[in-house]
Amino acid sequence: MERLKGKVAIVTGGGTGIGEAICKKFAKEGASVVVAGFPDDPVDAVAKEIKKAKGVAVSFEGDLSITQNAKNCVDLAISEFGKLDILINNAGIFPEVNFIQDFSEEAFDSLVRCNIKATFLMTKQAIPYLQKTKGNILFAGSEAGQLGIAQVAPYGGTKGFMHAFMKGIAAEQAQYGIRANCVCPGAIDTAWTNRKYSDMDKKMEKMLVSATPMGRRGTAEEMANVYLFLASDEASFVTGSLYFADGGITISKGPMGSMADKSFRREPKGELRLKHTKEGATDIR
Repeated sequence: MERLKGKVAIVTGGGTGIGEAICKKFAKEGASVVVAGFPDDPVDAVAKEIKKAKGVAVSFEGDLSITQNAKNCVDLAISEFGKLDILINNAGIFPEVNFIQDFSEEAFDSLVRCNIKATFLMTKQAIPYLQKTKGNILFAGSEAGQLGIAQVAPYGGTKGFMHAFMKGIAAEQAQYGIRANCVCPGAIDTAWTNRKYSDMDKKMEKMLVSATPMGRRGTAEEMANVYLFLASDEASFVTGSLYFADGGITISKGPMGSMADKSFRREPKGELRLKHTKEGATDIR
């Protein structure tokens, strides 16, 4: 449908998980995409996969919690494509699962740097260009930012910041024609919610699924579909919203997932060729 035809987007955390799906979905819909991520992330691979599928993409490697890197990322979009229409602040980490008395200061510092500071810096650097195009910004929130989740309390705190930060940006930037919204996933089938790849144990993994009324994790592509709607002109009257795409977990009352209809439990068949869903810096500190 090319709902983003002619648009230029930066997607942080674009090499893995939900970020990969957003990059490929946006490119499929006509956007030119800057795939941004850590040097160890497969950002080059994702950009090449997009180009192989006849899309337009470039990659950027760097820690976006460093001012110069954030500036360079935005500058790349401008030098390559001449403008910026969409910023997706998707990058974030989930570095440790622990009770607060045992939660490491190292992991907390990483959460603040990657989940909060990088978002602040990218937004700050992108705003002047988004004002010129009357563009929009999407933030990666979470049901954890709404409810709080035991053993990842600091993570939920960073997402609570994201929710409030987005609302402030939406309020102050409306006068410049900029929209800002926040996608709030529940448990998504990426490395972060799989015990094979993260600190999450079997008990917590099972709890997340059973607490989701739809009885399963969401897929990265399902999240990309939500981002696409909010980034497109179809959402022209949507700003300052927390858009929950969580299988109903924020309204859950107990282990409702065990009662889910079979049709809900089946993951939809996607159309994107995703190769890096279970990758990501899950061991970052």
